[in-house]
Amino acid sequence: MKLRTTAIIALACVALFALRARAQSPLDHAHAHNDYQHARPLLDALDRGYGSVEADIYLVDGALLVAHARDSVRADRTLESLYLAPLRAWIGAHGGGVYAGRPPLTLLIDVKSHAESTWVALEPLLRRYDDVIASWHGDSMTSRPVVAVISGERPLVTLPAQRDRWAGLDGRLADLDSAHATPASAMPLVSDDWKSITKWRGRGTPPSAARRRVARAVARAHAQGRRLRFWNTPDLPVVWRILVQSGVDLIGADDLDALRRFLADSAVSSRSSSAR
Repeated sequence: MKLRTTAIIALACVALFALRARAQSPLDHAHAHNDYQHARPLLDALDRGYGSVEADIYLVDGALLVAHARDSVRADRTLESLYLAPLRAWIGAHGGGVYAGRPPLTLLIDVKSHAESTWVALEPLLRRYDDVIASWHGDSMTSRPVVAVISGERPLVTLPAQRDRWAGLDGRLADLDSAHATPASAMPLVSDDWKSITKWRGRGTPPSAARRRVARAVARAHAQGRRLRFWNTPDLPVVWRILVQSGVDLIGADDLDALRRFLADSAVSSRSSSAR
């Protein structure tokens, strides 16, 4: 069992670093937080080159509806109509990928309703988009243009136990310390509240302790073959700079243009410094 676990971690690390090595754009790290609140859900982020988008969903009378709160759901705003069907159309119009020569898009599905009953409805829907969504079959992975990750109310037992699945789980920092952690193949991403790192909200000098904690979290996640993200981060360049410098994989923002400009400028500055 120990040998098998070691092998799974090794394969996950290879996959993670292959993903990072394929990164052709600083926007591979850009995550559209609450993407569905923009004027054009999904498409505003894709037009700006974002590498990850987030959709909150509720199971309501058998339908998977996208909304920030249960009392704001609308029958016409489904996960399929706002995300899955448009992704299939986008991929078909762009040569079979979301972006040419770049890693798969991350579709972070933040479940707000009951974990297990929502997964029962969500899992067959993702299967129907097998041409779009990456899948795992035992120890093998079938690559596709999009990787679905389940966050929020997660089927923590059911999903990893499935031999064939079309999504991975979003873990928490505590999972990095667990002796019985879900394998990285089933939990490829770890996310947590920025408050678990620091109370600093971007005003004044960044605390050195915050930098150290972020760096430690990145090192632990990457050693296990997982990517790392924080939610509840201030939409401020001083915070984004710490995340970029520390190697955080997905950086979330509500202001799509501000983060896009920051990442593009940071990449230019990095190349200029390397050339000196």
